[in-house]
Amino acid sequence: MTTSFGFATTAAEVVAEIDLSGKRVVVTGGAGGVGVETARALASAGAEVTLAVRNMDAGRAAVVDIVASTANRAVRVAHLDLADLASVASFVSGWEGALDILVNNAAVMQLPELSRSAEGWEQHLATNHLGHFALTTGLHRPLAAAGGARVVMLSSSGHLLSPVVFDDLHYHFRPYDPRTAYGQSKTANALFAVGASARWEQDGIFANAVMPGAIRTNLQRYIKEETKRSWGIGDDYDQAKPPANWKTPEQGAATTVFVASSPVLEGIGGRYFENCNEAESVTDGAAHSYLAGVARYALEPSNADRLWEESLRAVPRP
Repeated sequence: MTTSFGFATTAAEVVAEIDLSGKRVVVTGGAGGVGVETARALASAGAEVTLAVRNMDAGRAAVVDIVASTANRAVRVAHLDLADLASVASFVSGWEGALDILVNNAAVMQLPELSRSAEGWEQHLATNHLGHFALTTGLHRPLAAAGGARVVMLSSSGHLLSPVVFDDLHYHFRPYDPRTAYGQSKTANALFAVGASARWEQDGIFANAVMPGAIRTNLQRYIKEETKRSWGIGDDYDQAKPPANWKTPEQGAATTVFVASSPVLEGIGGRYFENCNEAESVTDGAAHSYLAGVARYALEPSNADRLWEESLRAVPRP
């Protein structure tokens, strides 16, 4: 699937002629970075938007900013800590009515040391995948009630760093590596879209994965400063004029907003998009740009099925 949009397209350009009035949206991690720009664009199109965030002060500030810039007062904030299953359950139980769009945007990236959730899960997989798995399966009924609901999973080109290693999901045997831990979780995000679409198509729920692009945000807070400088995003980084192959947050939100709102994706699920277009499938990550393409293992239905079953064992169906 190809469109007229591309690398430099902004979220505002994607929704310029789209009306989301009456639609209800949840954006996890919506207090900053790509998340707040995603929420802003969807609110500008008339949607009722809930920012599901861990830091409520940051979330309240984001609500004030979005309302001021869009004149849409149907924007609110709710607490959600994806690494805490009790917090996820509380958010789910507090949701009332249908849900049209769920944007699973929140993430942690390249934690320097191995850390685990209360359940003993490796923290990248716990937050980026299993927390979102619990949230999305918990919201299945509201999504089904919407009719034609969409789930957007924010994956990353980082998925090219690692498949899901089913025999050692939580680094009990292999040496911990921040890059592969993050990569595994981003592959899991893409596979969730495949698995959810296969299971929920009859319920009118369609999930797709997106790669937003390289954007300097708080997500990189654990990356060493020398590494950031080598990427061209050191202390002199200008967010309004990023270096080549990097995007502004407004550009980074475009693919998410496209997948969440574009009429051309009605009834389409289980795919992976970048730069507002369906990504090319690649078989050799070393032979392609680090910022392009989707590994076949990230779209393989058998991998998606296995991940779904592993996730259900970890997070029982509500």
